[in-house]
Amino acid sequence: MLLTTRIVTLLLILSTSIVAADQRPNIVIIMADDLGYGDVTCYGATKIQTPNIDALAAEGIMFTDAHAAASVCSPSRYGLMTGRSPWRLHQKGNGYKLEPGRMTLASLVKQHGYQSAAVGKWHLGYGANWEAPLSPGPLEAGFDYHFGVPTNHNDKYRAFVENHDFVGLEPGKKLEVVKGQVFPSGLAEPRVEDQVDTRLTAEAIKFIRKNSENPFFLYFTPCAPHTHVTPAAKFRGTSQAGMLGDYIQELDSHVGEIVDTLDELGIADNTLLIFTSDNGNSPKDFKGTQNTVLNLADDSHDIREKFKTAKLDARAMGHYTNGPWHDGKGSPYEGGHRVPFIVRWPGKVTPDSMSTQLLILTDMMATMAEILDAPLPDDAGEDSFSIVPVLLGTEPKTPLREIGFVQGDTKDNAIAIRSDEWKLIESHGKGTKSHELFDLSEDRSESKNIAHKNPELIERLSAALAKARADGRTRPTR
Repeated sequence: MLLTTRIVTLLLILSTSIVAADQRPNIVIIMADDLGYGDVTCYGATKIQTPNIDALAAEGIMFTDAHAAASVCSPSRYGLMTGRSPWRLHQKGNGYKLEPGRMTLASLVKQHGYQSAAVGKWHLGYGANWEAPLSPGPLEAGFDYHFGVPTNHNDKYRAFVENHDFVGLEPGKKLEVVKGQVFPSGLAEPRVEDQVDTRLTAEAIKFIRKNSENPFFLYFTPCAPHTHVTPAAKFRGTSQAGMLGDYIQELDSHVGEIVDTLDELGIADNTLLIFTSDNGNSPKDFKGTQNTVLNLADDSHDIREKFKTAKLDARAMGHYTNGPWHDGKGSPYEGGHRVPFIVRWPGKVTPDSMSTQLLILTDMMATMAEILDAPLPDDAGEDSFSIVPVLLGTEPKTPLREIGFVQGDTKDNAIAIRSDEWKLIESHGKGTKSHELFDLSEDRSESKNIAHKNPELIERLSAALAKARADGRTRPTR
């Protein structure tokens, strides 16, 4: 009788798991670089066509209130990879690094037999010595393989990185360090900037093919549409939003290649695919790298000059890169961190569905842990809430999180605090603290600061941030 009871109990436990251990899904996260909420057709773009991304939404679920963990690249990627809010590190600038021993998405899945790869832009550090093997990097964070760019496709390195090394460095050659900048000399095959995403996509597909027989995790981070706006020649002139639109349509094509590969190999039905962006797009062209001399495969028709004004040109053509939301990259306003977020998981996610749940990219850690039936330790994913109930169509009656926090710049002195449709921006200057309060249900443009009318609400939301700082977490402990 006791044995029978134990067997029944075991069966009940197994039946509550999302998937059986031998049917765990492949996981693919595609994170675009600076893709705005309004840069995708299914999110409202009219001058740009993104049929492959739109198909993911038609076959899956689209979130309309999803947010990057920060409004710039590196802290945002830290939040996604760790499930921890980047403002907890108190770092400044755009060069965040992972703490040694911290659990990441890659180290989580490694514990469950997954092969994993980070292909594309990493932006979480390769160590301090660029003349030595590039470490610590993605492999030290738990990935089995890495192929990418040192910082971005507009950097001065002119090389790709594979695992711990620059690709194509000739024997006997070494890196040159000039005024803190690193230049690989003696590259057998210098990188071509308007073909970077083509190469990254090919490497991602190579990894999928190599690992199609066993569970894998692919973290694919193409460079588009980050400055410089460098669409490959065959995509130029294909959109109605100039070079920026062309670059986004190239990104969409690469997404389609990934999906087609999954279909061809017969593994799409057992693959959880997420498409998102690391932050909003910048409405203006970044001047800091305008004089960078790019290595292009096709340099015809004054292409270099068109790159320099691509975002302003797109706006003049009627394209609004962050949709209805105010401002853009590097800002605590919605345009800086509200991003596209689409999930396709055949047989699990209801096709052509939509969710208004507040989601932050830190939530991927708890989500993947629940899918793998792997309870998180208290020192991991401290700000991560699983979205599995939403994915499976069991929309909870209460929000997944009562309050959300997003880092609004490259420092931790501007935090956006969300509760329902209320949004408070708390900014810290030298010995000062200021507040802006908006009701997003009536003021999407964040043009009406009503802080002076709601002192009690400001006190409540500000206290919630103070508590989150003091507690070191927002996810409840086990």
